[in-house]
Amino acid sequence: MNTSNERIVMGIDPGYAILGYAVVEASGNDLSLLACGVITTPAGLVLPQRLQQIYKQLSALVDEYRPEEAAMEELFFGRNVTTAIAVGHARRVVILAVVNAGIAIPEYKPSEVKLAVTGYGAAKKGQIGEMVRLLLHLQSIPRPDDAADAAAIAICHLHTASYQLLATGENR
Repeated sequence: MNTSNERIVMGIDPGYAILGYAVVEASGNDLSLLACGVITTPAGLVLPQRLQQIYKQLSALVDEYRPEEAAMEELFFGRNVTTAIAVGHARRVVILAVVNAGIAIPEYKPSEVKLAVTGYGAAKKGQIGEMVRLLLHLQSIPRPDDAADAAAIAICHLHTASYQLLATGENR
């Protein structure tokens, strides 16, 4: 485990076709990106096999980067119930992979992520991506959007959890 001033967080933007992930290290107020990308599953593959691929690849990433904390975006869907159900299954696989590593995984609403990263709960994708780039000292916005969203979720968790610790008077 890192010193109390250092934290490694994995942010996850859940999906069954494309799952975004980012591993962010915080040392005091300085943030740096350790890893960022996506896990993709082929459209022709049946859902159980897609979920198995997500589980195996995410578990390997957790083993490789050893985050102490993780965070995921809450499920948000419009009218496509079938997609929402499949994404719900993928979320459960994500939770299983992370919890099996002994890591809790709080969830954040999209508006909470936007507010924590940009200061505005209705920020647009481009605004969020630019703030991720700035906060992580990157040359460009992470691509694809799912990876940038995962980085934003990790940043949200780092900021939110820090404030919660201060509010409750707990120390790491």
